Amino acid sequence: MSIAPVIKGWCPGALRPMLSGDGLVVRLRVPQGRLTVVQARGVAELSQRYGNGMLDLSNRGNLQLRGIDPARHEGLIDALRALALIDADEHTERRRNLMVTPFWQAGDDTNFLTQQLIAAAQVHALPDVSSKFGYAVDTGQQPVLQGDPADIRFERAAEGQLLLCAEGAEMGKPISLETAVTEAIALATWVRAQGASRAARALAAGATVPSGFDHPRQSGLSTPTLGHYPAGALVACAFGQMDAETLTALANLGPLRLTPWRMVLIEGATALPDLPSLITDAADPLLRVVACIGAPGCAQARGETRELARDLAASVPQGQRLHVSGCAKGCAAPRATDITLTATVPDQYDLIRNGHADAAPDLRGLTPAAIASHLRKSADAP
Repeated sequence: MSIAPVIKGWCPGALRPMLSGDGLVVRLRVPQGRLTVVQARGVAELSQRYGNGMLDLSNRGNLQLRGIDPARHEGLIDALRALALIDADEHTERRRNLMVTPFWQAGDDTNFLTQQLIAAAQVHALPDVSSKFGYAVDTGQQPVLQGDPADIRFERAAEGQLLLCAEGAEMGKPISLETAVTEAIALATWVRAQGASRAARALAAGATVPSGFDHPRQSGLSTPTLGHYPAGALVACAFGQMDAETLTALANLGPLRLTPWRMVLIEGATALPDLPSLITDAADPLLRVVACIGAPGCAQARGETRELARDLAASVPQGQRLHVSGCAKGCAAPRATDITLTATVPDQYDLIRNGHADAAPDLRGLTPAAIASHLRKSADAP
């Protein structure tokens, strides 16, 4: 019988890391999601000096260093602070939970709003709702982050004006650049006043957004494909994980912009790099699967995840997504996926269709061989 995972209710940071099966997980909330060449090279070196040399791209556009020795955490923080990647204190770090479209340009609205939110976090003006409460700055011509976790969103309406949006609400509130952060603070304060830690939970519990949220939102674009964009070249890492050598090689090509899609945009690049550890082909089956680190890397995980996901990737139909989760928490995919496999005991998984990792399963106790057979039969069915 599987033991229910422990729900900690908070996300790791740099100043408040989380202990996992391979050591501390130290999550960097990189300002504006952008690493300079010096910062990226420095993080790669520090990941080897203080950890196991492995780094994760999170589904919030953050960068995680893995395998950090708890006894050496303080030294790592000092080194990261020298790279301007550490907040003044944990309270600031909790509040500065920002996700930014990687397609921003210097001086545009996304750039301006991000800097204003960072400044508000630094003086603790952003309400301390929870460490999972976050903001998405997504003010391009059409949103690209709607499929990614955030509570308060800055988007652009079809007519071009800025909108403030609450996660879970169909309508937004027209705002100006001058009032945007003040309005966001008021909305976050409203969420906290509902006794909820997340905006969508407040609405699901029956709360009604304040007045003024009456303008239609645009439908967002799907996750961008790999390739070339005006801002640079977008490449991916299998399961969002890379080693220090890969990060160093990427840094040698230019500044890096992190994304919540387990992809990295190489700023200004006009050619896709030829690195064996990167995915550059938009048709690669590995882009159809997502998996947490699983056992033994995570102490909560009931089974292995990434080897199974890699083996099953080619069996996932195009246009669908498979999530392999080490436990019912489903950290790697906070929203429902087409097919979810949740480990219950070693080498056994529950299969869930169109649901999250903790949903009631359609099939229970499947072995990897049974899962592969089931996916093949499903793909062959008329």
